[in-house]
Amino acid sequence: MSKHARPRSSPRTGPRTRTRSRSSRNLVVAAAVGLLTCSAGWAYAVHDRGDRERRTEAALDAHARAGGAGTGTGARAARGAEREDLSGLPGVSDATRARIPADARQLVLVTGKAKDSSEGTAALYTRAQAGERWSPVGSWPARNGAKGWSTERTYGDLTSPQGVFSLTDAGGLLAPPPGTRLPYDKDSSFVPSGRGVDGESLAGSFDYVVAVDFNRQRGVSPLDPTKPEGEAKGGNIWLHVDHDGPSQGCVGIPKEAMRKVLETLDPAAKPVIVMGPAGF
Repeated sequence: MSKHARPRSSPRTGPRTRTRSRSSRNLVVAAAVGLLTCSAGWAYAVHDRGDRERRTEAALDAHARAGGAGTGTGARAARGAEREDLSGLPGVSDATRARIPADARQLVLVTGKAKDSSEGTAALYTRAQAGERWSPVGSWPARNGAKGWSTERTYGDLTSPQGVFSLTDAGGLLAPPPGTRLPYDKDSSFVPSGRGVDGESLAGSFDYVVAVDFNRQRGVSPLDPTKPEGEAKGGNIWLHVDHDGPSQGCVGIPKEAMRKVLETLDPAAKPVIVMGPAGF
């Protein structure tokens, strides 16, 4: 009965008082029952939500295990993937990411399919300022050393050096694409000799090159043979036009990709190349 109900025109005494008392007691009992029911429902809802969360986490763990996740639980792997996504650089470990200079605002990411693979992907990234998320500009198929990647590369081992390196100098047989800002050495000496590792033609491979600052002197032509850390480590590692085959240590990408890279890289943005197998 609503407490706002209209009163009767001829109020009664006695029985009505008793009736109200019973009604009040009934209301108290009903309210108590309702409260208990509501509390039970709330408790069930909380318990059910906890069950759903546990089932969801178990499903994520199972999915991660089915997908070949490494060490740790699926939840930790998911959190790691989320961190990678937030950085804008997928497939790069925290340790490698920490080596990227804070003032770098342009980056070429080369990700190999595996440690011993000569195939991978190259992607160009930029960001407006330090600390911001990296934004992709373009992505292309890439080829690297015939025997994959190495952190301790030696001359002639047919691996590409793994790590983070600056990009300061460019050159090539052809004139630089319009808008090129890296120092560019156009020289007729940018002509490869012999054939590729698999016997393929190397013609046009050095039409455009960007020197990777691995065991080289910065600020000079990519043709400069100086190796500050010694001949045994090898050198003259370039980003150049792909010749449809593995390299002796350089990274090859399509010709149009090289043009895009040269049109984009700016010394003022401190460009770097980050290269290695997936997850490095």
